[in-house]
Amino acid sequence: MTKRVLLADDHMLFAQALAQLLVPKYDVVDIVGDGRALQRSAREHKPDVIVTDITMPLMSGLESVRLLCKDTYTPRIVFLTMHADADLARECFNCGGSAFVNKESGYDELTVAIDAVLENHLYLSPTIAAGMIDVLRDPAGASAEFEQLTHRQREILQLFAEGKTMKEIASVTNLSTRTVEWHKYKMMRLLRVRRSAELIQHAVRMKLVV
Repeated sequence: MTKRVLLADDHMLFAQALAQLLVPKYDVVDIVGDGRALQRSAREHKPDVIVTDITMPLMSGLESVRLLCKDTYTPRIVFLTMHADADLARECFNCGGSAFVNKESGYDELTVAIDAVLENHLYLSPTIAAGMIDVLRDPAGASAEFEQLTHRQREILQLFAEGKTMKEIASVTNLSTRTVEWHKYKMMRLLRVRRSAELIQHAVRMKLVV
């Protein structure tokens, strides 16, 4: 039986071209462009594998996968990203990912990764594997920032870094404006920053935005 694949990437031309490459071997059930749409589509289509970017609008692929992994049905996750970052790769595996593939890799490597996760194996691009040695030697690493913030705070931080107003963030997250402002204040205290620009720098470092 042909395995079902869901693609998530905010660069639609790239995602559509990738789908055309995958179609002869897999059933591409949907293409979405942000983390919230990824959650909705995954729950509707129940694919065998999700191939997702990390940095996407409204909610990152990482945060979306964190939430999906709390469901009773969880597909295999392949992160396909331009970020050749060992710390980020570790975070992707920690949140439920099974593969981390660099976008500079070829089509053949992506299919190797998809087939590997379908057989319950893990896959890491060779271009990133060397950097994982240093990450394993320093288990605290850059992921400390992720662990300091709750899922809701990371979600609000991404929307704030995307340039949305407090009112717009409140609308997207179904929170009151006052609650959003409280989360922002709490994040600034936790991350020990005083200005909004410094808060955005943390969002960039955490790969929530580029």
